[in-house]
Amino acid sequence: MTKFYGEYSKVWLSVDCIIFGFENGKLKILIGKRKMEPGRGEWSLYGGFVAADEGVDDAAARTLYELTGLRNLYMRQVGAFGNVDRDPGERVVSIAYYALINVADYDEHLRLEHGLEWVDVEQVPKLYSDHNEMVRKARKMMQQKIAHEPIGFRLLPNLFTLTQLQKLYEAVNGEELDKRNFRKRIKEIAYIEKTELIDKTGSKRGASLYRFNKRIYNDDPNFKL
Repeated sequence: MTKFYGEYSKVWLSVDCIIFGFENGKLKILIGKRKMEPGRGEWSLYGGFVAADEGVDDAAARTLYELTGLRNLYMRQVGAFGNVDRDPGERVVSIAYYALINVADYDEHLRLEHGLEWVDVEQVPKLYSDHNEMVRKARKMMQQKIAHEPIGFRLLPNLFTLTQLQKLYEAVNGEELDKRNFRKRIKEIAYIEKTELIDKTGSKRGASLYRFNKRIYNDDPNFKL
């Protein structure tokens, strides 16, 4: 690093991660209690400072891996949060990212090791600094994205029922969908394939299981719910 810009004040740069999961029909995020000052003991998103030798995307990917043990997660930048008084400790600018994971893929031992909890996105408590604003913006971006891209499949198991799929869209958007219209629209989408498998966990008759066909989607990505 050079010694230029010495006349300017220094600013700390960090990343914060909003990690969405879907469980029991609810959209959830991972939060935990801060283990450092300022704000020790307050509910918070998981994040960290950007190292001198890494980009912000790399820092976010590293942070997500440290937290989940998973690589190549779906991750998108939410934006920069840099109000002068956002952190009482130092002048910190944070770049927020949201990521989507299948809860079943997340090692429960890691969750306990980090002291994190899955919390319903509709019942998020007061979080440290501007983290609640980060969550709101991330969810809004997710709502816009899921309307025309099949990102929701990253929150579901490989095989899923139409009920699970509908509940996912309802959880993300925070509103109920008409069952008949939803299923009619799904049947028009080629890359949501019906399999010959049946899920009988909910009833003796069972429900057909579906899967996302990435190859078909890549050939014809038109999608709108």
